[in-house]
Amino acid sequence: MIQPAASPPSAASLPGAAAARIRWLAAPTSAAWLEQAIARPDLLLIDHAHCERKAAGVALQLMFRYPGDDALAAVLSPLAREELEHFELVLALMACRGIALRPLQASPYGAELTRAVRREEPGRMLDSFLVAGLIEARSHERMALLAEHAPDPELRRLYGELLASEARHFGLYWVLCEQRWPRALVMERLGQLAALEVQALLAAQPADGTVRFHSAGVVQDAVASS
Repeated sequence: MIQPAASPPSAASLPGAAAARIRWLAAPTSAAWLEQAIARPDLLLIDHAHCERKAAGVALQLMFRYPGDDALAAVLSPLAREELEHFELVLALMACRGIALRPLQASPYGAELTRAVRREEPGRMLDSFLVAGLIEARSHERMALLAEHAPDPELRRLYGELLASEARHFGLYWVLCEQRWPRALVMERLGQLAALEVQALLAAQPADGTVRFHSAGVVQDAVASS
């Protein structure tokens, strides 16, 4: 079982590839994923751009789904803007490198997590927040690994500069949960969805077999012991 912090997660530095841990996550990313990511920085940048745009879309979708919740809009509107700013930042770096944004075969990871969201309220809202937070947490963890280990200084700088905001994003989803439900209920459901997140990641191989930000690669021993 994972142990969320008593307060929203922080952007603390991670110790290393195999041992990197984020409190929301039930198992850390493997060194094998990191090796694949380092070998294909072009694909990772394209996928990163798509991920930032999708994250903005998730925040906007939640605002449209719950239009009467002013407190929710006050949090998610600036979050969506920041995700789009990150999208533009990645696009700018890609343009400097002569990399065009193009469609990629998506990893099934996001779709698998979305299927776990309950259909009835209020469970739907809670699950939507937790799934969005888990995806942000995994992104933060992998950016931290790249910021530490990528051989390209420009990419290390890019991922390093995004770490604080990515940590804040999954922290915001945690706060939204705590403002609306008892902590024990949130932690119980988070534990269930975190286990599902790992299982989704174990099988998250794109059809073309190449790397994505959320493609397969977690430490199997940690899965068994979590």
